[in-house]
Amino acid sequence: MESGPAILAGGVFALFGGALLTWTVTRVRHGEPVAHGVNPVASAALASLASVIMLALGTWCLTRV
Repeated sequence: MESGPAILAGGVFALFGGALLTWTVTRVRHGEPVAHGVNPVASAALASLASVIMLALGTWCLTRV
């Protein structure tokens, strides 16, 4: 019964992290800003870091099942 929330949370974290990483890589490859009004390098680095953290949290949640 306790594995249900862990599966849901892991799936949400992994889906969000993967989507954010894909979006960030696509924006950087096209030379477009990741966030408007912010240093392009800093915004790409912060978005990449956030996506890696979300993927790690998703993996951690799914290993707790």
